[in-house]
Amino acid sequence: MQAIDVAILVGSLRRESINRKLADALVRLAPENLRFRHVALDELPMYNGDLEANRPEAVNHFTRECARADAFLFVMPEFNRSLPAVLKNAIDWGSKPMDRNVWRDKPVAMTGTSPGAIGTAVGQQHLRQILGILGSSVLGGEAYVSFKPGLIDAAGDIAVEDTRVFLAAYMQRFSAFAARLVP
Repeated sequence: MQAIDVAILVGSLRRESINRKLADALVRLAPENLRFRHVALDELPMYNGDLEANRPEAVNHFTRECARADAFLFVMPEFNRSLPAVLKNAIDWGSKPMDRNVWRDKPVAMTGTSPGAIGTAVGQQHLRQILGILGSSVLGGEAYVSFKPGLIDAAGDIAVEDTRVFLAAYMQRFSAFAARLVP
């Protein structure tokens, strides 16, 4: 099976982000054909069309890293029933100019965790809508996780059996989905 380069975008800048921990745990659950790398969002300035003529190097680096990805894994918290501003900002930079939209025709999986009972379900709906408009192919179904103490153990693995099985199956589905879409 062909190796698929997956860029991970974590929608949290916190040093001890539970979503970054979830992303790292997902990598360990994923099939071997998926090759993961984190793409940082923390250096990106807020999107401003006035900067398009002379894009900052941080933007150029970000869009190069995303453009070379075969697929994307978004892992995000939910802020005020939507996606975090840092993630929306990154998506905006990657979508411009439209003829170099890095999201178009790329397979995407999304998940996230928060302490709330519905995890990141509403934020993921907003993300799904945005990425669909930009031409991404988003894996169907939902994979939101309610974060509870002990979900991720000291080694960084999913410690709750039912959640581990669910997320491993989700990553298997993402692998098969991406393999069908990546040339």
